[in-house]
Amino acid sequence: MKFSNPILPGFYPDPSICRVGEDYYLVTSTFEYFPGVPIFHSKDLVNWKQIGHCLTSEKQLPLQNAGSSGGIYAPTLRYHEGWYYMTTTNVSGIGNFYVKSTDPAGPWSDPIPVAQQGIDPSLLFDDDGRVYFQTACYGDEGEGIYQCEIDMASGKKLTESRLIWRGTGGASPEAPHLYKIHGLYYLMIAEGGTEYGHMVTVSRSRHPYGPFEPCPHNPILSHRSRRSPIHATGHADLVQAQDGTWWAVFLGIRPVSYPMRHHLGRETYLAPVTWTADGWPSIGFEGRVEQVMDSPQLPACRWPAKPSRDDFDHASLGLDWVFLRNPLPGSWSLQEHPGYLMLRGNPSSLNDAASPAFVGRRLRHFSCNISAALDFEPANEGEEAGITVFMNERYHYDLAVKLINGEKTIVFRRTVGSLSVEQTSRCPEGPVVLRIEAMPEHFLFSVGQSSSEVMNMGSGETHLLATEVAGGFTGLMIAMYAFGDNGTTPALFDWFDYEVIDSRAE
Repeated sequence: MKFSNPILPGFYPDPSICRVGEDYYLVTSTFEYFPGVPIFHSKDLVNWKQIGHCLTSEKQLPLQNAGSSGGIYAPTLRYHEGWYYMTTTNVSGIGNFYVKSTDPAGPWSDPIPVAQQGIDPSLLFDDDGRVYFQTACYGDEGEGIYQCEIDMASGKKLTESRLIWRGTGGASPEAPHLYKIHGLYYLMIAEGGTEYGHMVTVSRSRHPYGPFEPCPHNPILSHRSRRSPIHATGHADLVQAQDGTWWAVFLGIRPVSYPMRHHLGRETYLAPVTWTADGWPSIGFEGRVEQVMDSPQLPACRWPAKPSRDDFDHASLGLDWVFLRNPLPGSWSLQEHPGYLMLRGNPSSLNDAASPAFVGRRLRHFSCNISAALDFEPANEGEEAGITVFMNERYHYDLAVKLINGEKTIVFRRTVGSLSVEQTSRCPEGPVVLRIEAMPEHFLFSVGQSSSEVMNMGSGETHLLATEVAGGFTGLMIAMYAFGDNGTTPALFDWFDYEVIDSRAE
């Protein structure tokens, strides 16, 4: 049996994994999006189903101060004595903290802060009851991985933070994970920055505070300067399967143009881990991975496929949907107009680092057809509602209905940094269907009222919304949105379609 990488395509970076019996759970980072930290379940390490989010309330995840690529950084997921623990950093809020739950689907506790500087926190529950807490930090002793012991009931530090490893000399040592394997402490980190020089290195010691001996075969994972569709591999976490085999999850990217540009974001990959005769791990084939690899020898468990259409007929939004920061009260509803997703605009637009009326999902495929049925009769000048291909407030393509000079108008807008270009056309009366055809190197935008009445509005290159151009740590979102100073006219979305054209593009 074979499986295809990535196992989670689209904007799912910084994966962390744990096993409980024959069940596997995985989390990823979410930055300025809400709810935060999606959690997935698998039985075979290949097929994953989202079962919830770890941070579902504004008390757990305040994002008012989160700019583009602020908010939640890399999480770690661990299980100990009946409890699941997820620790992460809100760089725009309380810093490092953890939440806990007896059910990985939630609900999760209120945040328990840990007064240690840095990002990318991790936990090791040792055999003697001590709990070690690691972060990547620039502290009193310079840049590297710092560690302290904490009390899990309160989050209080029991020891001072100490530098335990500087890494091998690569830029930005981060993403620490400490494991105890066969009596030795293995410290695995990422180096090189989460870019094309990204890599995974490892060291080990007989003591949790070191000194740590670096692996002579470092880096144990890297696609630097390699001819491959997969690049920037790093930020890994290890898990041992119930059959004794070892595996790693990690992030990577898939550029689609040259010079290399990637727009889906950093994605989650899987690869086997082998151990050398002298006890060092290696990820993949001597630190390299492929898009198609041999599957784990575990019973396959494929979850039912999701329908391509969301009719908004349920009492709550599906787990795919997220908001841009904390949604404002009254900005959305599934109950106000049953059978519709209602968005009511506010003074925040897509160009603001704020909380516009915005409900989106990740773009997970290079080739797909996206459409949404919109019923919107703007009453005030400038009011608009539509769909957007969104990277951040300075880089997005929008297709919308807007009131301009008293006329209902279709607007196609491309915002690329300081440049913004609009094309307009008369909008047909009544509801319209807004369409985006996504292809690896460009998007096509059109509008109509039936399959035979389609008006092409234009196109936009994917690479102009790529991370290498737009910056940041996220990937593209496809969202429904609304804008209006008065917020009086509701935008009613009857359905939203996401149809994959070629699953091989995953």
